[in-house]
Amino acid sequence: MSTFRSIEWKEDRLIILDQRELPEETRYIELRTVKQVAEAIKNMVVRGAPAIGVAAAYGILLAALGSNDEREMYECLRRADELLRSSRPTAVNLFWALDRMRKIWENFKGNVEELKKLLEREAKAIEMEDVATNLAIAKNGAQLVPDNAKIIHHCNTGSLATVDYGTALGIIRYAHEIGKKIHVFLDETRPRLQGARLSAWELNQLGIPHTIIVDGASGLVMKRFGVNLVLVGADRIAANGDTANKIGTYNLAIVARYHGVPFYVAAPTSTIDLSTAKGDLITIEERSKDEVLKIGETTIAPRESDVFNPAFDVTPAELITAIVTERGIVYPPYEENLPRLFASNKS
Repeated sequence: MSTFRSIEWKEDRLIILDQRELPEETRYIELRTVKQVAEAIKNMVVRGAPAIGVAAAYGILLAALGSNDEREMYECLRRADELLRSSRPTAVNLFWALDRMRKIWENFKGNVEELKKLLEREAKAIEMEDVATNLAIAKNGAQLVPDNAKIIHHCNTGSLATVDYGTALGIIRYAHEIGKKIHVFLDETRPRLQGARLSAWELNQLGIPHTIIVDGASGLVMKRFGVNLVLVGADRIAANGDTANKIGTYNLAIVARYHGVPFYVAAPTSTIDLSTAKGDLITIEERSKDEVLKIGETTIAPRESDVFNPAFDVTPAELITAIVTERGIVYPPYEENLPRLFASNKS
């Protein structure tokens, strides 16, 4: 386990690590209302698809704990569900977790205290499942990492983006823990610098050798240093394998294909959205222009200039070598092989 937790439930409140302050300050904040949870998700106090899902589940629990009247509670839960669904549109884990919680409260017939206990049990189950899922992803993906590997990683997919361990960064962590010698090149990941601020912070905690690079340096790094593989996470994977992930992932996949470098996506099956046929149908969140015009409080570009600031892009399935999940590694054709993950789970 990590020496820190990005998200933790304590009795009647949610404790989260404020990722906006890293790496300068390790600061935890308490969330006691569903409104606070929604704002934390929207403002990226908590981020990463799995962590967002867990936070949303506890947001529903907080809404339930705030009411003791049965009729009032169901209205509170309905509004909380709606609020949380609007907080960030791209990461499917948010909706997956809320759907699980909704199945508990929507058709419940008992008293309010029983409902609160059931909602708490389900939220805790989602939290603990995330830890086990990530460790399984790490073990499955580590077989793709050769000894003395040079790896490029984009954004942050470690313990900060999950409850613990991580997805793509979890694979890197596990490979390191079992004794493989690796070196990681971390895209800084503009505009919010999750690679430079967060992934570098995590790898320093873990003692994993790494080098921060600007996003535009990946081609040169592949050519000069002989990169063995690229590992990234995902916020939503369509039925055909098209993958929405942090902006810059698409560019990285194109560069990897040109240089013949395997490009792997690591994500839990909860990130796979079989109801979305292809990547063009994924809603892409657009964020404030200040994220581009400013670094911290310093303005770096003319405020009069137009800004296009999508938080994510979609990497076409044909650029993805394989998708690593907790249930195994999936290779093309994804239209056939992704549904088999869910079919095998039911058998």
